[in-house]
Amino acid sequence: MIVADTNALIPYLDWIEAQHDAMVADLVRLVAINSGSHNIVGLERMASELTRLFGALGGQAQRLALESMVQIGDEGERRSCELGPLLRLRKHPSAPLQVLLVGHMDTVFGSEHSFQRAERISATRLEGPGVADLKGGLLVMLKALECLERSPWAGRLGWEVVLNPDEELGSPGSAAHLGAAAKRNHLGLVFEPAMADGAFAAARKGSGNFTALLQGRAAHAGREPHRGRNALRAAADFVIAIDELNGIRPGVTLNPGFAHAGGPVNIVPDRAVVRFNIRLSDPRDEAWIHSRLAAIREEINAREGITLSLHGYFARQPKILDTAHRRLFDLVRGCGQALGLTIVSRDTGGCCDGNNLSAAGLPNIDTMGVIGGGLHSADEYVELASLVERSRLSALLLLGLASGRLDGKAFRG
Repeated sequence: MIVADTNALIPYLDWIEAQHDAMVADLVRLVAINSGSHNIVGLERMASELTRLFGALGGQAQRLALESMVQIGDEGERRSCELGPLLRLRKHPSAPLQVLLVGHMDTVFGSEHSFQRAERISATRLEGPGVADLKGGLLVMLKALECLERSPWAGRLGWEVVLNPDEELGSPGSAAHLGAAAKRNHLGLVFEPAMADGAFAAARKGSGNFTALLQGRAAHAGREPHRGRNALRAAADFVIAIDELNGIRPGVTLNPGFAHAGGPVNIVPDRAVVRFNIRLSDPRDEAWIHSRLAAIREEINAREGITLSLHGYFARQPKILDTAHRRLFDLVRGCGQALGLTIVSRDTGGCCDGNNLSAAGLPNIDTMGVIGGGLHSADEYVELASLVERSRLSALLLLGLASGRLDGKAFRG
């Protein structure tokens, strides 16, 4: 918890209050750059703009190319998808305590989507793609670091920033970089948005995205239907089978979310693609779900003329709150109390890069960003007051650790 004389740090936060209008202007500008996960040109522009903004901090900056990801297309073909650049900045690497700050540049809104611009919908709210998830959080991160670097304790706390372009895809290209960064640091802050009521995320479920490819045999539906082997029917059976796994094991959910099959109705369909998501709360449930999927695959593959193959993996492990995570939450709650904020948290089925850091052994809090709602929809909004409020909270945590008024020694063990 915060020790005595915390109030001595509060005046160093006052500078942030005057940054509100500039933060809003920067946010509007960032939102105007479409950075959908597959818009490589837009992600390159975002990386350049963020390099300019974060460059004022004086850290060593790197722009790293990520390997392409492989996906199964709608027709069952394997295809390579290019990813945008990852931006990494580091400063004071020899300081005794190192903090990793993570955020993502990409949004779920591609360049073809109608939701493209920020709009003031009230005196207190701004609506737009990524205003909360996560471009507002990037500015909270930036202001907190600026506050630290302006303070007398600059240099006593080392920090590393990782801004990735593929979080909304599950971080397929950046996961290894996040894992490596986790090993270089003692604690992590991820600037995903808080919940609409301001609550933080506590424990998180793990998540895996999978694709089932079913191959049958085409035939004329009128003349020789008996020669065909209907992949669409097999896909329907597969969807029913995995959906019936819901409710069997606590915390495990499966969501069949996409199916593509068939064409002209006078042809027995010979190929089908099914995409589905799995969420789980306990890492031990992975083995259970894999065994059930294997049994379903075996049953369908026993049918003459039908072949089912499964692709995908669990990209994010469940985030479980251990002692180190709880200790970090205590520090944040104490900072909130010093600022007159009530910090509450609750478990969620959603996942983010906080899962990745936790799996790599790094205690982290992953909702340090703005307060907002309507995420992943054309109603996404940010509570504008939270830009300053959350910047002050993050800055106080960093200042407290740098000054020694917060005990960071336990995270170095």
